[in-house]
This record gives sequence, structure tokens and C-alpha cells, in this order.
Amino acid sequence: MKRTGPHQLVEIAARPGPVHDRAQAMLEELHDHIPFDGGWMALAEPGGPGYTSLASTDLEASSVRYLSGPQMARDIETTGADHERPAISLSDLQYSSADLQTWAECLLPAGFQEMLSAALFEDGGRHVGFVTLLFQSAEPPSRSVRQQFARVLPELAYGIDPVRDLGAVAALVGGAGAGVVLLPGHGVVGLPGLSDDELLGAGSALVAAARDAIGDGANHVSFLWPRGSRRSPDGFVRVTVLACGRELRAVACGVLVLSPATHLRGLTPRELEVLGHLVEGCSNLEIARALAVAPRTVAAHVEHILVKLDATSRTLAAVRAERAGLYLPLART
Repeated sequence: MKRTGPHQLVEIAARPGPVHDRAQAMLEELHDHIPFDGGWMALAEPGGPGYTSLASTDLEASSVRYLSGPQMARDIETTGADHERPAISLSDLQYSSADLQTWAECLLPAGFQEMLSAALFEDGGRHVGFVTLLFQSAEPPSRSVRQQFARVLPELAYGIDPVRDLGAVAALVGGAGAGVVLLPGHGVVGLPGLSDDELLGAGSALVAAARDAIGDGANHVSFLWPRGSRRSPDGFVRVTVLACGRELRAVACGVLVLSPATHLRGLTPRELEVLGHLVEGCSNLEIARALAVAPRTVAAHVEHILVKLDATSRTLAAVRAERAGLYLPLART
């Protein structure tokens, strides 16, 4: 039997694939059950007031661009529509449509006179996005429509939550124990199902190194990181950094996952540090200056590295170390 209504929406929300596709499919499914005349769904930009458009129905491209702009974000904040509260209509507000710039400049000229809008939150209270249904009639949405809308909000939030998708990607890293999503700017947010770790604070050197790694254009990077001092570490963890696809870059830069460091090929902490310089293409003299040691000491480390990595040249050693994630990235100065 064909599933309809909320059951079908649950199914759509759980689908894998790009978040834009899920958002569009959910909005179109909702359109089959609530008689609205236009719809818009967007992701909330973490740490900021903006929204990134995900999906729309029966709206002109110019209207979608306006709704994705700063004025819509300001009007959402002004009306309190970004709070975790029941969906609101225009008739619920103390403002008239003419008092709100988004309505005066965009929605009224497009033929809309009422709305039903709600902020979307995941189970833990994190703001995920925003959805608004638009009506050409000036009649306030009925109680029945409000109830139908309220019932589907959790599924809409689940369906567009980018952290959920990123958590699924992180789960592909073998032995993943802790991880965060790298937000635009400097913030981080925990990944569902993974633990916290003191190395993963927003301002930590490890997070800065991870941002540098994908900031250079790499989609996937793996390296080692010490617990404690770089020179006398209390063991290492493996760091895996996965860059986000273009569709999510407004809300997330990438995923950083920690897992156990295994198969180090007998490389010492100093040799791993030297390998970080080899990966960056540094000469022995440059490495000696950076590590405050004699060039002959660096040369000895390089010889040991070549043996342990079964490499015939420093270039091949660097390539193998980078592919296997067997190096410490250069310390930031």
C-alpha cells in the first residue's frame, strides 16, 4: 500500500543523498497535504543570523533570492520567528505586512498575503533551519492546518540537518572515537554518536591545522597529532579531515575525526616531525633551522625514514607518508 502524509515525509527525511534534494522532496510532499501557494525552506548559518536557501515551490527566482538575503534574516529575528515556538502566521504578529520590509518589497508584490512560518530545531535544541508556507488568501491559517504543520516540523528538521549527514560520513572512518564539524569562521559543533575530546576545542592547534589542510583545497587529509608535547608525546591520534561539498559550505567547512594511531612503521616522534617538513617540500637545511638541530642530524633522520618507509628517495618517502597519514603537520607560528 502506498504510504502518504507524515509517513511518506518520514521516508523522504531519512533518505541518503544531497540535503537540497531531500528538502525539495519534503516541501513538495508537504504541498500535497497542506494547501499553501508558495513554500521556502532554508538552512540556518551556524553562529550567525543568515539562512542558505535549500528548496522552494511556486516562487519566482527573484523571490527566492530575496528570501535568502539579509532582510529576510532581519525580519525573522525581528518577529521572533527564529525561536523554538509554535509556528506563527502574519495575523499572529503585532506588525502589519506593510511594516515588514520582506513583505512590503517581496511577498505582497508576489501576490501573497498570509504565511505560516517556523524555525526548525533538532532534538538537542540546535537551530537547523527555517520553513515558511505562503498563502494568497488573507484568511489566517486554520487550526487544522497549524496542527498538520506542527506535526511535520521534527521531520523537516531531521531531513535538512547537515550534521546528521556529516555524522554518517564520519562513521566511515575506522575506529572513529571523537569528532566535530568545522563551522565557517572558527566554531565547531559535536558530531552525533562521537565523543568529545580536549584536542577538539574551537581554538585548538589541531583544529587550526585541520582548517589549513582543507583550506588548501584538499577534500580528504589524514595526519597524526600528539597528545602532550610534540617532542615528548604521550602517544598519537590519527586525524582525518573531510571537506564538505559545495552545497554545505555556507554552514560547514568539513568534518574532523579522531581515531587510534596504528601501524606507525616504527617511526619516532622526531622522524614524524621531519616527515611533516618533507611533505611540505622542505630541504634539510630548512628542516634543521625549523627544528633547531644540525643539518647532519636531519640527514640521519631522513636516512632512517627511508629505511622504515622502504623508500628510495626523500620524495617517495614524502609521498608515502602523505598517503598513509604518517606525519605531523608543521607547527603554526
